[in-house]
Amino acid sequence: MNINEDIKRPQEPKHTEPKHPAPKPEPKNPAPRPTEPKAKPQHHKMSYTIVSGDTFFSIAQSHGTTVAAIEAANPGVNPSALQIGQVINLPGGGGPSGGNGGGSSGSSVGGGYVAYSGPASNFPNPDTWASYDILWSQNSTLMALNDSPSEVDFIKAAIEQVAPESGIDARAILCIIMQESGGNVRVGTTNNGVGNPGIMQSHAGVAFNPSDPQGSILQMVRDGTEGTSSGDGLKQLYARYHNYYEAFRGYNSGSVDQNDLNDPVGATGTYVQSVANRLMGHKWAGM
Repeated sequence: MNINEDIKRPQEPKHTEPKHPAPKPEPKNPAPRPTEPKAKPQHHKMSYTIVSGDTFFSIAQSHGTTVAAIEAANPGVNPSALQIGQVINLPGGGGPSGGNGGGSSGSSVGGGYVAYSGPASNFPNPDTWASYDILWSQNSTLMALNDSPSEVDFIKAAIEQVAPESGIDARAILCIIMQESGGNVRVGTTNNGVGNPGIMQSHAGVAFNPSDPQGSILQMVRDGTEGTSSGDGLKQLYARYHNYYEAFRGYNSGSVDQNDLNDPVGATGTYVQSVANRLMGHKWAGM
């Protein structure tokens, strides 16, 4: 009974002491108060299409997860009888990454080169990419082979400025820079009908200006990420394809075979595969 609740009592006779009920003893072991159940975290699943030579182990290794997690996401699937073209679920920790500046560290950071292939769903979930800090530590060392310390600092500052203003993940910007130029600010301009200058080999953008190193580096990163007046950057391509891997293929080739991201479509066949390895923090000779 709630002691604060108003209780109507029968009227006491006059000139008598009011009756006071004896206090109830406290229970020795009071029952615990019920607690609200904690909301279970929502885990999103990605699909993966089986290609020749796949096993649950190889898929787990290339996507930063475990065989047990893949088996749990695919009840009823016999891992010994996988068929080419079969679609399975991949466990994931969230939806597609759309432009944060960091990200959690993948479990396969520092591993060797993995030959990812097929559609975007066969490539690592952005939740498993290495953290920005890890990727910067790995790649700034390579940049220093061609750039001065101040130029390396300008590249870092540019990435960290353009990522939030464009909505593109800083890790994606960094790894496209490394794929296109190794971060060499003096890289030459390529031309296949359109000039592609700068550290991101943008569509008719600007090249490095030694008289304005900081400003030109910032503009090179903006041109590749946010596009130019004559061509798309990562921002427009991500908006079109709604995932990074198809955006990377579009950035390299101008068009995309969505069923096979290693189809060069006139450009570099291993481009998306190599960028994916960079994003996972993998290392290999000649990277």
